[in-house]
Parts: sequence; structure tokens; C-alpha cells
Amino acid sequence: MKNFTRSDLLFSLCGLNCGLCPMHLGGHCPGCGGGEGNQSCKIAKCSLQRGKLEYCSHCQEFPCEKYEEIDAVDSFITHQNQKKDLKRQREIGVEAYGAEQEEKISILEWLLQNCNDGRKKTFFCLAVNLLELEDVRKVMEQTKSDGTFAELPLKEKAAYVTGRFQKAADEQGILLKLRKKR
Repeated sequence: MKNFTRSDLLFSLCGLNCGLCPMHLGGHCPGCGGGEGNQSCKIAKCSLQRGKLEYCSHCQEFPCEKYEEIDAVDSFITHQNQKKDLKRQREIGVEAYGAEQEEKISILEWLLQNCNDGRKKTFFCLAVNLLELEDVRKVMEQTKSDGTFAELPLKEKAAYVTGRFQKAADEQGILLKLRKKR
């Protein structure tokens, strides 16, 4: 969208974690406010009208009517935690939230480089995005401390890590699937 740029291309205006998105990771999307390739967006228009807010959570009206059904379905990235993540960012601060996201991005990159058998990119993006950082850390600690993991073939590594993330998600009541519009 014309004249809409932002400095944080990893966490969108509306609360999507662009840094954990398969489209962003694949180089198909610059991230919210990243210039060429941005789609027209009613929330971006609202930000421009309100002095170019960097995040909706900085608006006095957050969460407004635009957030009523924003997390009902997913696109190529999960929308499930948009409001929750914006509230978390507001609670702990932009810098601290950014540090948490950078850690999650680093973990996701490791997973994609070491455990992706060609079929797990979306699953890993969902798991790292939807699970709390502490749960993601636990899965990684369990994985890296298992002496047999490093010796497994790639397909078995993918299954092993997927199983660990699925168990953590089940314990939290989190569904690790994109919820598409019917």
C-alpha cells in the first residue's frame, strides 16, 4: 500500500508474527509495511489516519471493532494469537517482545535447517508461533539433549520433533493446524 512503511517487519501492525510466517521465510512477502508486495489493508489505512502507529496496541481504542473476528480463521499464517500477542507486547514492551520473537525465529530457522523433511515447514511455523516460548524451549532442550537425535535420518528427526511439539500442544489444548475458511 502506498506510503505505508514500518520499521518492524517481523511483527505486523495487527499482531501477525511475520518473522514466523512461511511466506516471509520463503521471500514471498516483505512483512507488514515492507514496501513492494504489501496488500491494501483496512488496518494499515487506519494506522495512517491515526498518525502512522507502529502497532495497533499503541492505539487507545485497541482492541477495536476490526478485531472482532480477526482471529477466527487463518491464511498462510496463523491468526490465532494476534490480539494475545499484541497485548503481550504492550505488557512487556516492544523491545522485550522483539527479543522473544527473535529467539523464536532463531529456533524456527534451526528446525527448518535441521529437521524439515520437506513437509514440516508450516507445522514448525505453527508450533513455534502458537506455543509459549517456554514450551518451545522445553521441546528444543529435550531434542538437543537426546543423545540419539543427532544420529537419526532426517525423516526420523522430523517425526521426533513433530511428536514433541504435538505433545506440548496437546497438553496446552492447542491445535497445530491452520484453520481455513469453509
